[in-house]
Amino acid sequence: MPVISRFLGIIITMYWDDHSPPHFHAKYGEYEITVNIDDGIVEGKFPRRAMKHIVEWYELHKDELKENWGLCRQKEMPKSIKPLE
Repeated sequence: MPVISRFLGIIITMYWDDHSPPHFHAKYGEYEITVNIDDGIVEGKFPRRAMKHIVEWYELHKDELKENWGLCRQKEMPKSIKPLE
């Protein structure tokens, strides 16, 4: 499971050859969510502040996430994505 980005205690990952729809995983402490790349729908629970950071980061990097999804589907290493500052 390649780590794509880390910021503010949040770890963003994708799995090689994961199931559709395109999505990424985010972990924060004991919390874990998946975020649909196409529409931003979130499955799981995160603390409110951490969720705001995820949404902001997702909006900034949607195109890079789509590219990384394609790389993972081909079992290639995804590119690192700049953390939220």
